[in-house]
Amino acid sequence: MPARWAAAFGGWMALIAVLFVLVPAEAQSVLRLVAGLSAVAAIAHGVRLRQPADRMPWRLLGLAVALSAAGTAVCTAPELVPGLRAAGAVLALVGYPVLAGVLLVLIRRRTGGLRDRAALLDSLTLTSGVALLAWSFVLGPDLHADHGWTAVVLSVADLLLLGLLTRLLAAGRPVTAGRILGAGLFVMLVADVGYQLAFDMSAAGLGRFALYAGAGLAALHPSMIELSRPVAAAETELTRPRLALLGLASMTAPAVLLVRMFRDGEVPDLTVVAVLSAVTFLLVLLRLAGIMASHRLALARERALRRASAALVSANTADEVNAAVRTAVAELLPADTPHGVVLAMAVTEEGALRAEAAGDRAGGTSARMVATGDLDWAVAVRLSPHGMALRCPMVLRDRPAGDSLVGVLHVGAPTPRLPGLLRAVEVLAGQAALALERIELSREVIRRNSETYFRTLVQNTSDVILIVDEHDRILYASPSAATVLGRDPSGAPLPSVIHPGDRGRLAEVLAAVRAGDAMQEGLDFRAVGNRRTPVLLEMQGQDLRADPTVAALVVTLRDVTERRRLEQELIHQAFHDSMTGLANRVLFHDRLGHALHRGARDGSVVGVLFIDLDDFKKVNDTLGHAAGDQLLITVAHRIAGALRADDTAARLGGDEFAALVENVQDPGAVEETAQRILAALAEPVPLDDGTSIMAVASIGITTTPEAGTADELLRQADLALYVAKGAGKNQWRRYRADLHGAMVERLELRSALDHAAREGLFLLAYQPIVDLGTDEPVGYEALVRWHHPSRGVVQPAEFIEVAEESGLIVPMGRWVLEQALHTVGQWRRILPRSRQPYVSVNVSVRQFREAGFVDEIKRALARAGVPPHALMLELDETALAPEHEAVWEHLADLREHGVRIAIDYFGPGLDGRPLDVVKIDKSAIDDIAQSQDQLARVQQMVALSRQYGLTVIAEGIESTTHRDLLAWLGCPLGQGYLFSSPVDGTEALSQMTKRLPLIA
Repeated sequence: MPARWAAAFGGWMALIAVLFVLVPAEAQSVLRLVAGLSAVAAIAHGVRLRQPADRMPWRLLGLAVALSAAGTAVCTAPELVPGLRAAGAVLALVGYPVLAGVLLVLIRRRTGGLRDRAALLDSLTLTSGVALLAWSFVLGPDLHADHGWTAVVLSVADLLLLGLLTRLLAAGRPVTAGRILGAGLFVMLVADVGYQLAFDMSAAGLGRFALYAGAGLAALHPSMIELSRPVAAAETELTRPRLALLGLASMTAPAVLLVRMFRDGEVPDLTVVAVLSAVTFLLVLLRLAGIMASHRLALARERALRRASAALVSANTADEVNAAVRTAVAELLPADTPHGVVLAMAVTEEGALRAEAAGDRAGGTSARMVATGDLDWAVAVRLSPHGMALRCPMVLRDRPAGDSLVGVLHVGAPTPRLPGLLRAVEVLAGQAALALERIELSREVIRRNSETYFRTLVQNTSDVILIVDEHDRILYASPSAATVLGRDPSGAPLPSVIHPGDRGRLAEVLAAVRAGDAMQEGLDFRAVGNRRTPVLLEMQGQDLRADPTVAALVVTLRDVTERRRLEQELIHQAFHDSMTGLANRVLFHDRLGHALHRGARDGSVVGVLFIDLDDFKKVNDTLGHAAGDQLLITVAHRIAGALRADDTAARLGGDEFAALVENVQDPGAVEETAQRILAALAEPVPLDDGTSIMAVASIGITTTPEAGTADELLRQADLALYVAKGAGKNQWRRYRADLHGAMVERLELRSALDHAAREGLFLLAYQPIVDLGTDEPVGYEALVRWHHPSRGVVQPAEFIEVAEESGLIVPMGRWVLEQALHTVGQWRRILPRSRQPYVSVNVSVRQFREAGFVDEIKRALARAGVPPHALMLELDETALAPEHEAVWEHLADLREHGVRIAIDYFGPGLDGRPLDVVKIDKSAIDDIAQSQDQLARVQQMVALSRQYGLTVIAEGIESTTHRDLLAWLGCPLGQGYLFSSPVDGTEALSQMTKRLPLIA
């Protein structure tokens, strides 16, 4: 039926329009009036039929149509009464402001009173462009032609209506009724322009008919009730049609100028054109500024939503989700904007709110603006400072379980700020809903897994869980009880499980737990376990009688038999040496302290022995670490076997052992213990490969008459051991107070020597090796000196032995080699090729035991630029000992490389050795001038050396007689104070540069 009314009205208006064109002008006034009244009737019928919530705009529309129809009818009718047409014109013109009022009311209703700056600027820009056209082609010519004030008023009214119509159509999503009304109004405006350009009343009349038809059809259309309802506010987007209209409006000014120039040859009223062009340009600039601001705001909101998404993904509780949502809303709004956020996750569905919740589920996550007072009172109270708020349901369509409505997000803020938040709040609400759902699902999964976990834990735990009633009877026992106890103790008294000797303590513990006392940690009880074997159970108890789900004591028993055994082993390992099984340093020190306390009480003597294996490193280096370990184990057993039951043997580390002798009355008993230890070590130690080695040790002894504290005893025993080693090893020495100073001095010398090696406090002196035939130097022996800060220059005889014992000979020898090669390299670069000396450097067999020493010598030669034959390495007779055979392999390697090898010894064992030079000691040549026998012996040495192909160097030549005799015997080289004392490198170079004999 409603569609028939619209069709009938449309047909009726078409018929009137046709008649209007056909009848003479005198009869048109009646048709104008009929058309207007028909439209008013259609509007009234539409209002009654559709029942819009707001009827005022439709009533105003009917009034505007009536005024327009009456005015145009009177204005075009024959003027029977003077002034009648003027009155009609006034009526017709009054209809324009009324029609403008209709548009204003509709705009107000559609926008809800909110300001849309972008839509307003678009409407003003379009209106400004049309105004320029109207001025150029309508208003300007009318003013010049003096067509009267009605033409000017009509043009201004048309512009006003055009601007309002544009703003109405931009207010939200257009509805059909609005489009119909807008089409009729637009046709009327076009007809008005045509009338003003051609003064054709028929065209103007048809335009009015279009307005009347549009008004009537809009009122009859079902969508007319939507035309006066608020629409969901949103940010105005710059669509392509709107951009095209703005572009056309911006191009109006140049287009008008071109048309007027080509048509009229001039541009009249340039000032008005310029003003309207400037207004249009400023409006476009404002619109672009708004677009840029909207773009920046959109980017800021995108970043805020991205941060919110990250925060919601990491949220683990509803409170964290709420905090993330609040932070996101604060970032979505401009800084310092007052706002409120309520995330309602428990939605009340009573009364009217039930229907609203159903609508929320149907509508999905879609935000809308509502008055704060229309919200649930609990939400409205928290958003009361704000008149309007955004309400966005959080709906999950495919929620696995539960209601699809997760909650509702409410955001209160100043009303102008809310439209821009619509889309962002919808996205935020969707993310929050997903986060809440994830948290809920995680909790459910954790809860189910926890139940399964604890059920499985109790069923499969190795601990025995017992529930015990008030009478100590076991109500429940976990399945592990059968494994630990060998049976299911359910129904039996708890004391029957425990060893009889521990039942009394068990009763005390259970009574204390029932009294509210906390059970002591680590209580162990003995019991009989599976296969009737004894077990040790660690007990824990808790009183859960107040818990209705248990209502008893919960006792946990854990089998700690193996753990306690391992703890005992760990304690033993912490206080005993893992290789030998003897006490370690910690246990030895502890027992020494206890022994001193007992000795102080009963007056007994306490003795400490420090035992150190002599030359143990040689065993490791020559026979390997396996043999060294076997030696240590055997020595440990023999030391322990030489002690009494009350005594303690300990390994302090490496090859150092100690013995504690207590409960003796005479210090001599301690000395006897040392003798027994040396006797026990005197037997050879058999090795796995069938060979045997000797265990040689030095022992230092001290007793309580000499010291009263553990630290003093240990220090004195160490000093005594040092003296024993210095006395020749394989013996013992007892601490003596009168030797304390000498021992301390030797230790201080060792400490100072260590400092000198690190700081480079050594000097090198060079003593010439002279050709006995010419008395000219051919080489130099590098001799080390120690520049002591307080004692001055120290000779090698005073510190070399200490350096050998401490191992400092290695870094010291490295420094001597580097410095000597550097010096001889400089000499060889300065001196002519005919006088190229070599340098002799003393080395120790200890140095050859260091890995890579041979390669180190080769690298030092390369760095100094010295050929190998310019270096001679000199050893002493200790290198011939059997345990140093490996050293000769290294010497052979160096000799093949070109380095010369010398030994400061002449005697058996030289045959077959990789040697180049032998040195005859000073003691052998001192008496050759007085003793024919000694002269003969030296002559034999020289002859044998020649026979072996060795060069002889005689040491200690201090007189010309010695020199002449040695030269007569055929000894080619010599050195001694006759030629020169040791000098520094500069003076040695001077001796070679002068090319003079060192003696006249």
